[in-house]
Amino acid sequence: MREEKATAEKHSDTGILFKRAVLAALGLAVAAFVLIDQRTNLFVYAITQDGPPSMLPREDEGDEALWFDDYYTVHTIDQRTFAIGEPRYYQKNFNYLIVGDTRALLFDAGTGQRDIRHVVESLTDLPVTFVPSHLHYDHLGDDVVFENTALVNLPHLRARVVDSQLPLSSTEHFGQVEGYSLPTLTINEWLEPNGELDLGGRSLRVLYTPGHTDDSISLFDQTAGYLFAGDFLYPGELYGFLPNSNLGDYLQGTVTVQAAAGSTLRVFGAHRDDRVGLPELGLDTVVRLQQTLRQIQAGSLASEGVYPAMYGVDERVTLLTEPRWLQRWTPRYPDLSWPPGDAGEVFRKEAK
Repeated sequence: MREEKATAEKHSDTGILFKRAVLAALGLAVAAFVLIDQRTNLFVYAITQDGPPSMLPREDEGDEALWFDDYYTVHTIDQRTFAIGEPRYYQKNFNYLIVGDTRALLFDAGTGQRDIRHVVESLTDLPVTFVPSHLHYDHLGDDVVFENTALVNLPHLRARVVDSQLPLSSTEHFGQVEGYSLPTLTINEWLEPNGELDLGGRSLRVLYTPGHTDDSISLFDQTAGYLFAGDFLYPGELYGFLPNSNLGDYLQGTVTVQAAAGSTLRVFGAHRDDRVGLPELGLDTVVRLQQTLRQIQAGSLASEGVYPAMYGVDERVTLLTEPRWLQRWTPRYPDLSWPPGDAGEVFRKEAK
């Protein structure tokens, strides 16, 4: 009888331990699900500040940079192309003024800590069209209102516009991390992907270069061999793990740039690493980024870190992504690849 009782108690203890193990496993699974589902909110919470960050100390920016005031610098790329830097902002933004014969174009406008229009007006008397490379807060100029704003014509953006007004979502804008309110943009002009933007005596091709976000574009001056790349490519850490990031989109962007560029290219990014000077890269970095993405997709390249996963592209560029099992590789708009026509179908096949 004692032996039977002991056996029953042993089975009971085993059952309790098993149930506890199951409950613990379920608890871990729920916690993991919550972490995965809320990873963006957790990331935003981790980097959110009470307001705009303090300015960095003013330092020597080299002989090629002229200080406009105590915040902005101006680099003259050529007589009609200027890089307007913000080296005292911790992200070290660069915005580009591209001048034609009849109008000028401002590609990105920073966070709006200062009014970039004062710099622009010192460089050109022509009417200026503002074009954001994408819709993150550090490129839109906050409360700075431009007379004419042009935006890439993408279905998911155009469908939300009422009376030329486009309200942005928090995952498009991300301004909450520095205390900026969500804006509503007034859109005066729509830019067709792969289309030409005429500045009078100078034209720019609008290249759809997603990956960092699904609304990212670059502007290509074929005559000069310049690519103004926004956050698609710059020296430093490329963010490919945000809510509207997509590695298949990033790969599509590299294919587009390489196809459009020809044999040489000067790539001007929207941010800079710690090196003094312009955030300039070349076609070789575009090619290496494409190779890195293909290796990630094939599973043949090891990453560092967990979240985000980090992949070295070269000595100046690192790609930050989601862990492999969360990565997305289906491009959103494959038909917007360059060159138009069969390129989209070719890319869809490559991306599978």
